[in-house]
Amino acid sequence: MDAKRIRAVYLSAALGFLELVEQVPGTAWAIPALGVWDVRGLIGHASRALTTVESYLGAPQTGKRVDGPVEYYLAIRGSTTPESIAQRGRETGDALGTDPAGAVGEIVERLTALLGNTPDDALVASPAGTMVLIDYLPTRTFELAVHGLDLARVLGVEPPSSLMPGVAASLELAGAIGARLPIAPELLLLLTGRPGLPGNLSVV
Repeated sequence: MDAKRIRAVYLSAALGFLELVEQVPGTAWAIPALGVWDVRGLIGHASRALTTVESYLGAPQTGKRVDGPVEYYLAIRGSTTPESIAQRGRETGDALGTDPAGAVGEIVERLTALLGNTPDDALVASPAGTMVLIDYLPTRTFELAVHGLDLARVLGVEPPSSLMPGVAASLELAGAIGARLPIAPELLLLLTGRPGLPGNLSVV
């Protein structure tokens, strides 16, 4: 996928995620969503796929150079505890305030403007190491797509069409990650509908 398309798919996924957030009823923010997260915590976690682009662009560059989204996911795999991820999601969700949909909308608007003025090779200080922006964006599309689907399931709505390019791109990325893991044979069997496979087959 070329750089222009990577940007377009990411921004489309951001708009799809926002569309889902705007559909959350006022009574649904505290209902169970995913694991230990309620809806607010899930949205808080997913919104980091937006805010980290801003914050990591402005951070000091440290660590090794990471060449692409597959290497990013392989590098961070198992590097953080579920508890720390869950807590960050809750904290970020709380920080969205009394109007979470409005807050996410402001982030998307701000991020769209930022990307319009940031070159593809701008450096990003990711948790895995230093990356160029255009390699980091697919990892954020992945998060928006997966957790956008999580949110749609909780709300009982169809995923918006704007999310679907991100879903397709993320499925390709998941396959590329999975091909590098010891569980690659099981993942292929899972995708082809074979029964009797072990649980918890995940590329992340």
